[in-house]
Amino acid sequence: MKVTVSSLIRWAGLAAMAAGIIFAGIQPIHPPDVLSSVTTGAWAIIMPLKLAMCLLFLIGITGIYARQAEKAGWLGLSGFLLLSLSWWLLTGYVFAEVFILPPLATAAPAFVESFLGIINGSPGDMDVGALVPAFAVVGILYMLGGLLFGIATLRAGILPRWPAALLAVAATLTPAAALLPHEFQRLAAIPVGLALAWLGYALWSERREQASDPVPDGGSSRLRRTAAE
Repeated sequence: MKVTVSSLIRWAGLAAMAAGIIFAGIQPIHPPDVLSSVTTGAWAIIMPLKLAMCLLFLIGITGIYARQAEKAGWLGLSGFLLLSLSWWLLTGYVFAEVFILPPLATAAPAFVESFLGIINGSPGDMDVGALVPAFAVVGILYMLGGLLFGIATLRAGILPRWPAALLAVAATLTPAAALLPHEFQRLAAIPVGLALAWLGYALWSERREQASDPVPDGGSSRLRRTAAE
């Protein structure tokens, strides 16, 4: 199989589709962000899945942007950079949830509780330093990046408009989820996951551009004349 730019972009669409489905699917079944959850089987399954999701999102969003880069303009570039940076930063937190928190759940429970307090909004006793403001930055980048990227995709008109609009609206409403109880806040992420999965599917399902253009009309006429002779 020949590797081309168009084929890489299509595979990136598959990555976005998979990441979006995971993002939307795990929200209702995500274990509570409390100390007692860290050593459970659900945590051991969901957290590695989240880590894979973050990496797939980075690939998928890059493919979505690359497909429409010329028409998305500076607005699309800004949205792409902000949204990608939010997932890149979030990957560090998820990495800690996978590999660092479980071993420390019994050895340093105060640290684990304080780390989880960043997410569940209940600060622990231990000072975890810059992890708190950095997580706030993740949320701001996620909101602004989703809004700008959705609007740019809508304006570019290459990929479907409905998921682009859904991404922009859902990202904008993300801060309102902070008013809900923590167990319901995750449900606000479902529309964003579905929007990115939809965009990824559209990218994946696009027909491959022909590696060689069809023979122009003049060339076709010559071929027909040659065949007739």
